[in-house]
Amino acid sequence: MKRLIVAAGGGGDAVAAAMLDAALYGAGDRAVILTYAWDRLLIDPVPGPRGPDNFTGLEQLTPAVWAVPADARPIAPAGSTLPRLAAELPHTFALIDPHHGAEGITRQLEELISRLSPESIDLLDVGGDILARGDEPTLKSPLADALTLAACCQVNAPIRLLVAGPGLDGELPLDDMRVLLGALVHTFTPKDVEPISSILEWHPSEATGMLAATARGVRGTCEIRDAGLPVALTDEGPTVHEVDLDDAITRNQLARAIMATESLDEVEAHSREICGYSEIDYERNKAAWLKDQPSVDLISQTVLAQLAQFEDEANSRGITHTTFRHLTEALNLNGSQREDLRQLLITSRPEQYTAPLWRIR
Repeated sequence: MKRLIVAAGGGGDAVAAAMLDAALYGAGDRAVILTYAWDRLLIDPVPGPRGPDNFTGLEQLTPAVWAVPADARPIAPAGSTLPRLAAELPHTFALIDPHHGAEGITRQLEELISRLSPESIDLLDVGGDILARGDEPTLKSPLADALTLAACCQVNAPIRLLVAGPGLDGELPLDDMRVLLGALVHTFTPKDVEPISSILEWHPSEATGMLAATARGVRGTCEIRDAGLPVALTDEGPTVHEVDLDDAITRNQLARAIMATESLDEVEAHSREICGYSEIDYERNKAAWLKDQPSVDLISQTVLAQLAQFEDEANSRGITHTTFRHLTEALNLNGSQREDLRQLLITSRPEQYTAPLWRIR
């Protein structure tokens, strides 16, 4: 285990970290990927990130760090993609526990570095919202990235900050972050996507899905998330840039404010003060709303008729692609029906499947 890669925002960043590991360090490399168990409501109906107490079957790596092996299981009703990732990828997935604030994550990093003595440490963010100030109107999920950034800046070890797919998370306009992007480290290719291609068939990450799609040559405008954010799929999509860690922490007001926090509640309080909200509050409100929504049967003819209407409207907005996560919400289905919807559409209209995205007719 020569490498340590910190997946800044968890979720799809962990998948991208596996792709990055093979692309930069060789297919035989087996990095430890330190990541959150935070899969949002499509996978995990419980708001916020999961900690070690939310799993069975974890393996202790250090006093504060636990690995999530393939046979680990989230304790119901919680959900997590990490055990399946561990089953399908050769990497070790270690769990970031944010419940002790930035100081707790700093301690986790220090223990891992002491045990592993890694040759390199990369902090990877897909999209670039780790570079947010905190007051941007398009910013939706700054908390996880700010926490990992705050912790990495306090570790006495060289850490390289990498932004993959700048702008692909739909949170910061590419033009706003371009001035911060440093040297081009890599441009992903279709060959680079191969190690995670089977993961993309089921993993719900939109940003990493678009990262892979642009690496495969897909171009256009993709509509994502429940809000229907348009994201440009351009030649910048598959790139990976280095960013100066000091520049990032200087810019990121939330990361600076939470450096001494010892609990997730403290982090949330700072987020409400600086950004005007906590994304976990948003998840709490949405989870309560979803609980009261009636279940909808996935009937083929009904879904295809709704899809036709959605595609007509998407065309009028200049949208060329979308994600199955967005389609699930746009067609008023629940997260557990996402895979059934995906199979129905791919079977019905395989020519529109531009893996892992759906091409609008």
